[in-house]
Amino acid sequence: MQQPMTRSCRRTPAGPLLRCRTALVAAVSLCVVGGACAAPSALPPPLAGDYSQYSLPDGAEILPPTATVPPPPPDPSSCGALSSLKPDPGLRPETAPPGSALAAIVARGRLIVGTDQNTNLFSFRDPSTGTLSGFDVDLAREIARDLFGDPDKVEFRLLTSAGRFDALERNDVDLVVHATSITCERATRVGFSSVYFEAFQRLLVPEGSGITSPADLAGKRVCTFIDTTSLATIQRVAPEATIVAVPDWDDCLTTLQLGQADAATTDNSILAGLAAQDPNLEIVGPNLELEPYGVVANKNNDALVRFVNGTLERMRDDGTWNRLYDRWLSLLGPTTGPPAPSYRD
Repeated sequence: MQQPMTRSCRRTPAGPLLRCRTALVAAVSLCVVGGACAAPSALPPPLAGDYSQYSLPDGAEILPPTATVPPPPPDPSSCGALSSLKPDPGLRPETAPPGSALAAIVARGRLIVGTDQNTNLFSFRDPSTGTLSGFDVDLAREIARDLFGDPDKVEFRLLTSAGRFDALERNDVDLVVHATSITCERATRVGFSSVYFEAFQRLLVPEGSGITSPADLAGKRVCTFIDTTSLATIQRVAPEATIVAVPDWDDCLTTLQLGQADAATTDNSILAGLAAQDPNLEIVGPNLELEPYGVVANKNNDALVRFVNGTLERMRDDGTWNRLYDRWLSLLGPTTGPPAPSYRD
C-alpha cells in the first residue's frame, strides 16, 4: 500500500530519480525510485543568522518586515463563500445540461484535475512507485468514479499554487483539487464546492529553536508560499519578520534544512506532511487562521459544482471520507469526521 513520504525525498520532473534532502543540513543526492537513497555528503552547518550561505529556491522572493500590517480578511462565512450549491439527486452524467462543463467532461470520457506533486499527505509522488498519491488525489478519483464508474478516468495536470486559478480560467483543467482555502476574495473569481477539510495555520520550526509563537519571530526569517492565504496572515501576526515566499510547498522544507529560514508557516495539514519528512522539525504555536478547503471549479459551472458536492455527500455518508483520512491524514490525530456541508439554495 502506498504510504506518505517519511523522509525528505521527492521525484524530480526530469525522470525516475529522487532528490533527497537530509535533515536540517541537507545535501542533494540521487536515488532510483523504489531504492534507498545514497548517503549524502554532509554540507557545512549553516551559520547562525547567516542566510546567504546557500542560494534560495528558484522563484523565491524576500519580503522585508512590513510597516503596514495587513487587515484581517473577512470571515468566509460572512460573505457566503462557505455555502455552496446543493447536490441535485437527478443530476447524473447522462442528464448533464447540454452545453455545460459537466456535459463536456462526460463527452470527453475523462476528468482533468489540477493538483501538485509536492504536498506530502495531500498530493505527492509516491517514492516507491512514482505515482501521484494522497488525500486530494484520492478525492479526485472519487469524483471520477461517480462520473464514469471508474476512478482511473482522471488525468492529473501539475500546477503551482500561484497558477491554479489561471489554469481554470484558461480551461486547462476542469477542477483544482489542491488544498485550496475558501476565501471571500477567491469566491468572486471561482466556484467552490462545500468544505471537505478544515485546517489551521500554524508554525513549523527546528526542534530546540526557542520559537513557540509569532511573538518570537521578530528579526527572524519565515518561509511561506507565494499567492496563498498564509502570507498575509503571517505578515499580520509577525510584522517584524522577514518573509521568504516560495512557489512550492516543499521549498519551505529546503529553506529550513539549509538554515535560510528560522520557521515556516502554512496550514497544519501541510506542515504535518513536511514534518513527516524530517524528525528534527516540529509544529508549534497557536492556531493562526482557520483554512477551509474546497474543490475549485470555474465560476458559474454550477452543474459541475453540484455534481462534486454530490460526491462529497456520498463520501461523508458511506465512510469514504473517514477511510481516506485514516489512510493519509492520521498524523494529524483523531478526527471528528468530515465538515458538515452548508448550501445556499
